[in-house]
Amino acid sequence: MDEHDGIEEISVRLVGSSASGSDSRWVDGTELDAELPSYPVLDEIEGRQGYGSLRRRLVKRPKRVDSFDGEAMEIAGVHGHNSKDQNFWQTITLAFQTLGVVYGDLGTSPLYVFADVFSKVPIKSEVDILGALSLVMYTITLLPLAKYIFVVLKANDNGEGGTFALYSLICRYANVNTLPNRQAADEHISNFRLKLPTPEFERALHIKESLESRSSLKTVLLLLVLMGTSMIIGDGILTPAMSVTSAVSGLNGEIQGFGTSAVVIVSIVILVALFSIQRFGTGKVGFMFSPALALWFFSLGSIGLYNLVKHDITVLRAFNPAYIYFFFKRNSKDAWSALGGCVLCITGAEAMFADLGHFSVRAIQIAFTCVVFPCLLLAYIGQAAYLMKYPDSAERIFYDSVPDALFWPVFVIATLAAMIASQAMISATFSCVKQSMALGCFPRLKIIHTSRRKMGRIYIPVMNWFLMIMCIAVVAIFQSTTDIANAYGIAEVGVMIVSTTLVTLVMLLIWQTNLLLVLCFPLVFGSVELIYLSAALSKIKEGGWLPLAFATCFLSVMYTWNYGSVLKYQSEVKGKISTDFMLELGSTLGTVRVPGIGLLYNELVQGIPSIFGQFLLGLPAIHSTMVFVCIKYVPVPVVPQEERFLFRRVCPKDYHMFRCVARYGYKDVQKEDHHAFEQLLVESLVKFLRREAQDLALEMNLNELEFDSVSVRSRDSGAQGGDGNDDLRIPLMRDRILEEAGTVTSEEAGTVTSEEAVSAFPSSDVDEDPSLEYELSALREAMDSGFTYMLAHGEVRAKKNSLFLKKLVINYFYAFLRRNCRAGAANMRVPHLNVIRVGMTYMV
Repeated sequence: MDEHDGIEEISVRLVGSSASGSDSRWVDGTELDAELPSYPVLDEIEGRQGYGSLRRRLVKRPKRVDSFDGEAMEIAGVHGHNSKDQNFWQTITLAFQTLGVVYGDLGTSPLYVFADVFSKVPIKSEVDILGALSLVMYTITLLPLAKYIFVVLKANDNGEGGTFALYSLICRYANVNTLPNRQAADEHISNFRLKLPTPEFERALHIKESLESRSSLKTVLLLLVLMGTSMIIGDGILTPAMSVTSAVSGLNGEIQGFGTSAVVIVSIVILVALFSIQRFGTGKVGFMFSPALALWFFSLGSIGLYNLVKHDITVLRAFNPAYIYFFFKRNSKDAWSALGGCVLCITGAEAMFADLGHFSVRAIQIAFTCVVFPCLLLAYIGQAAYLMKYPDSAERIFYDSVPDALFWPVFVIATLAAMIASQAMISATFSCVKQSMALGCFPRLKIIHTSRRKMGRIYIPVMNWFLMIMCIAVVAIFQSTTDIANAYGIAEVGVMIVSTTLVTLVMLLIWQTNLLLVLCFPLVFGSVELIYLSAALSKIKEGGWLPLAFATCFLSVMYTWNYGSVLKYQSEVKGKISTDFMLELGSTLGTVRVPGIGLLYNELVQGIPSIFGQFLLGLPAIHSTMVFVCIKYVPVPVVPQEERFLFRRVCPKDYHMFRCVARYGYKDVQKEDHHAFEQLLVESLVKFLRREAQDLALEMNLNELEFDSVSVRSRDSGAQGGDGNDDLRIPLMRDRILEEAGTVTSEEAGTVTSEEAVSAFPSSDVDEDPSLEYELSALREAMDSGFTYMLAHGEVRAKKNSLFLKKLVINYFYAFLRRNCRAGAANMRVPHLNVIRVGMTYMV
């Protein structure tokens, strides 16, 4: 790091109410490369000999959302909707909505499970029926109930679920992100929640060091996460195709002349209608679909109970798992092949975790244990009881087991349920794509937030229409639920295996669970999933190749984007402008400085970007105040507004150049207009300047005082204060200074003029510093002249001496993705009239 580049960095924070109940704003001084406490520092003077000794203690900062929250504007529950104070009726309401969004896929599995199982194992005795029923019941109990409800849902990332949520959780505790833009100050974000040492801490530390030191392990972990995400997207294609086609096929034997072609046409019409209503949002869709799904589950349970009582109550013997052994003993290879159909009873289980961001853990748990699980068991038990009396009905078991008088009402409900089943994986696909975009693993797409109260409810138009086209293609090509089922099982089990692996790593690294319990998790659940996967893979030629093709396609896109982004960032780091060169240019930067604030957007968290040199060469003048703005996503769902910005001065004071790192979580919503962002940035910059002046004044005061001892320790290093400059980066006299400075509450923040924005902060004796007054007046003048957004229109090319494969990936595939993804200016919501672009080529 350059000498002048390491002067100081300030993390601007808005702190909640003080002991007296009044709000106060203050600035926590933080050095970029130092390990400092994430809590405010309260100083106490102890002893009365001389000036005594200075002791620092940590006080927990209360969390609150500032009323001027540009990114989460008008969105309640910024810190998560998973809070314990959520009242009972809100939880019940959310649980009801989960029926329409999360459990549609699981709920429609009775339409096709036994039909697929007994297409591979003909029914010759009651052992076949009881063995298949026992397999289904214990599969549902073991994986959705035991694994997801009781374990995996607890591995959420502050209320967010899915494979990328697990990955971001791991990235917080181990620096395994391939993009090297992590800062020590990121660990001070309250949502990081780093754990204290435990008896298993040494083991976790060893795993952490291994992951951080080996780039191969980082790549393997990333590929595993991308594969899981690709499988979920594949599920988003196969689930609607399978569910809708299975429901409509009930007409095949009921209406004369209603053949396969008619089933395909009706299925396509329903799919088009389903994807067309996605733009209305998950909340509206959930309330619209939840009553229908509640009626569907009631129908499953009641019809199953009716069949059980009427036909054969002895099927309850299937609760004895010995029938699973008899089933395999009797059918051997055919029984193993039938596992590919049995696994369909848990399709959609991953949606419970992937859709967690739309709801809450407690709501999903209540809905499954109280409604979904018992109704599914009754449905399968009832179908088995019907088969005990009518074994030839296996091909159309669901509709044949429905009483004749209820066929048409149940068919209508089943068709609605099939449409709703698709909603679970569609919503999960949107969530996974949003998370992967924020973590730099997916091309930028337009995201529409459909709820003003729930941040996780989103709609991605491009993905929605892409899924629709792929669903229609699958239905039109395969035309058979049997072939689609073969593809369906591979995608579902593949996602489950990825989740099992990542949750095991979370147990070792973050939860620091007892090693014996950690080993039980992959041994029990992982072994079952691998058995199911082996059975599903045997059907590759009969349609199993489809999810593998989808996964390979999406994996290639995601890894190519991540690979190109990492190379581009590394190229920017290598090409950054040295501070010595800037000092040679002088404060005029070798050109004319005109009033105004220039916001130069770049990806660097340190150093001066090389694109700034292009602006100096291409523009006849440069702005009097320059701010290098870096929009950075950190591996947390939400970054509190009071912890959003990190500021640092670049070069000496008379240059009026600063760096601002704006940190966002992968769930943060950027809804603000540019005026709100500009005002917030200027307010934070003023705080930085005042805090810097306070530190300088404090340094002068401390030099005059003769303390017996001053001990300043950072949170991790434990090193004693050395040269004194490090001490000044901590606001030791913060409380005393703020008492004299006064307060300004966040509720008073609004749309203000430039003069009000600069002067609306606490004034103190520090304002008498002429250099501070000069900088504040210069900033006021620059703000009056307006803001200019300076963007780079970059092109990434592989070096001439690169390998052919690298040239192919970067020059063609990655370049194609960059040209066709959403432009950076649109993502950052900058005004197009105030934009200056400069072209630049990055050689990687």
